Amino acid sequence: MAKSVDYAIVADIGGTNARFSRVNLATLTLDNVAVFPCATFASLADALQHYQQQQQLTELKHVAIAIACPVTGDEISMTNFHWHFSVSAMQRQLGLERLLVMNDFTAVAMSLPALGANDKVQLGQGSARQNQPMAVLGAGTGLGVAHLVSIADKFIPLPGEGGHVDWAAQTEQEWFIQQVLTKEYGHVSPERLLSGPGLEAIYRALALYRRLDVAPLSAGEIGSQALAGSSELATATVAQFFASLGSVAGDLALTLSTFGGVYVAGGIAPKLLPLMAASEFRTRFEAKGRFSAFNRQIATYIVTAPQPGLLGAAVYLKQSLAS
Repeated sequence: MAKSVDYAIVADIGGTNARFSRVNLATLTLDNVAVFPCATFASLADALQHYQQQQQLTELKHVAIAIACPVTGDEISMTNFHWHFSVSAMQRQLGLERLLVMNDFTAVAMSLPALGANDKVQLGQGSARQNQPMAVLGAGTGLGVAHLVSIADKFIPLPGEGGHVDWAAQTEQEWFIQQVLTKEYGHVSPERLLSGPGLEAIYRALALYRRLDVAPLSAGEIGSQALAGSSELATATVAQFFASLGSVAGDLALTLSTFGGVYVAGGIAPKLLPLMAASEFRTRFEAKGRFSAFNRQIATYIVTAPQPGLLGAAVYLKQSLAS
């Protein structure tokens, strides 16, 4: 890494909020963190310029951005917001020396090697092995999925759209949920269940399964009632959510033999961690028939770091500058 690049700006852009931070590239320490509603600005360039001016960081010319949409070339179009831009044009417009743009779960994957002991909680047995593939999935507004491999002292993120493969029902209750969601959506992917809207969909389907006449609840309300133990239906919904999450996480472990560990990020799991620890998550993660012993060796972690997207963008930028 060039000695002159001591600090940079990193960003994590979602469909609702834009998060920015300065990063010390030597220590990966984040500071000057600011969060703005995306709707406040006409473009990402405007939001970045506002952040630089507000924090008096206009001299920083190296920027790495994690964004919630596919990143396959120079043209970027956000999935759940109207921002559309050219990376090269934005770099010229802002006079930046380096502008890296990556998928948000590429950034989360890149954060995994930099997580400290206090940034994650292990569930179940297994141990993470050095220099072995890792997987990360995260339930929030949607379901993000990525892998990370280590090659010649570099980390290579493998982003994908694994949240949109086919979801597989395994119990009578799940078959019922699948039928309900098939009528509603046509194709039932893991994201249809393993997300904030998915939690609400499970709640509606389980009410039908149990022949209960209940009003719909938001994901936050379902989680709060389950944590408080005030609703049996909410508790059952969260239990089903984590059982299905364990199955999908176990599939990711098999797909790339992720002996470096499988990590659960996103906003939902950390908030419901007490219920997750008591759920069938790890049992379903290991329940892979002839390969149950294989998955039993693989560690699973919940990422509790507050800003893994910002941290991962910083790791990616630091590695890019070093090469």
